[in-house]
Amino acid sequence: TIIEGWSENNFEIELTKYFKKSKKILYEEIIADTYFYEKNQDFQSFRLKLINIKNKYFNKFKNNEILKSYTIEEIITIGSLIEKEGFDNEDKRKISSVIFNRLNNNMKLQIDASVIFAITNGKYDLNRKLFLSDLKIDHPYNTYKYHGLPPNPISFVGRNTLDIIFENYKTDFLFYFFDNSLKRHIFSKNYDEHLKNLNEYRNKQ
Repeated sequence: TIIEGWSENNFEIELTKYFKKSKKILYEEIIADTYFYEKNQDFQSFRLKLINIKNKYFNKFKNNEILKSYTIEEIITIGSLIEKEGFDNEDKRKISSVIFNRLNNNMKLQIDASVIFAITNGKYDLNRKLFLSDLKIDHPYNTYKYHGLPPNPISFVGRNTLDIIFENYKTDFLFYFFDNSLKRHIFSKNYDEHLKNLNEYRNKQ
């Protein structure tokens, strides 16, 4: 089983349980899911099986309007951001809509998970809160500094999250932050509303 949001390191550790020799599998090559393999199956045939399953999945959506605007690799990158930011399906739908809205408006994505990926070199064990200085680092995965998507996905993406992307859920939301007291994200349609919600949250702390 490959868990949604896993890092490459997580997956490599899991692979050692089943294969004596394995090679790196990229985030964009496969879908996080539960897979079955034959005893004594070699790693390369297992890898090709996973890639084939991913290709069949995306082939089902070849006429979806999302695939008319974004490549499969870009969709997986978007999915990886949602995996690291979202909690449940409703949360992921709203975050997906925010990402597409910001891309369509040529706004920086400003996603914390991509900054953590940059700082930790993809390992995610930051063990502290992000500082304002972190958001200014010069790194291609820093979506606070650079417009558009990161160069590649930042985690493995599950089928459920990809299904959500292809739903193309629509909102007017452009901003969100995580409310620790409510244990959920708060979404806003514009910066003034976002700032108001943030100030209310901070005043409660």
